[in-house]
Amino acid sequence: MYCRFYAELNDFLPPDERQRVLARRLDAPGSVKDVIEGFGVPHPEVELVLVNGRPVEFGCLVAEGDRVAVYPRFRRLPAPGPPLRVPWTGEPRFLLDVHLGRLASYLRLAGFDAAYANDATDAALAAASREEGRALLTRDRGLLKRREVERGYWVRETQPRRQLAEVLRRFDLAGRLQPLARCGRCNGRLAPVGKAAVEADLPPRTRREQHEFHRCDRCGRVYWRGSHVARIERLLARAIGGG
Repeated sequence: MYCRFYAELNDFLPPDERQRVLARRLDAPGSVKDVIEGFGVPHPEVELVLVNGRPVEFGCLVAEGDRVAVYPRFRRLPAPGPPLRVPWTGEPRFLLDVHLGRLASYLRLAGFDAAYANDATDAALAAASREEGRALLTRDRGLLKRREVERGYWVRETQPRRQLAEVLRRFDLAGRLQPLARCGRCNGRLAPVGKAAVEADLPPRTRREQHEFHRCDRCGRVYWRGSHVARIERLLARAIGGG
């Protein structure tokens, strides 16, 4: 069997196996999913697989002598065949593993639905990703290989601000930002609220100087346009620019 991985899928391969045709002996036919993950590439990172030039599903059996071409998402050119999964439409929804808490906060500040719990198990994350239709973001390649995970991405960067830039680029989100639309703490939505309804809970200076407020519909936290807004806007501007 001969296999070739394209573009960023080579990130998962040892340096001496990148950008080349790889030969492997198959003692028995195996599924496309098992074959590509045997090379270390998680199936959610794959958008198209050709076996002997023909588009196939992950369950297709690969036999000795077959030629397998594995592609990530196509960004600039049309794919040479139908994708393996239905295109993601509607509001982007993410689920982040326990290593990506700061990234979850940043995505929320950018206005995206980013679920996160610092005590979630791998099994719970995989199940929730499928049940809730969320793309699973993780630093754990093994987690992405779980059969339940349909959409997911291995975050390459280790620094949270650069992770934000990476995710915005990977999912084409730069034009969909809605700063301060969500609570950075709990992921709830922010809605306008009258000053009279929150005045008793405001610090004296805020009560004097601020007149527009938003409240989280989940945890009740109150937000206003303080000095933190400029910092958030700079963070997002840098992320859109590449980090």
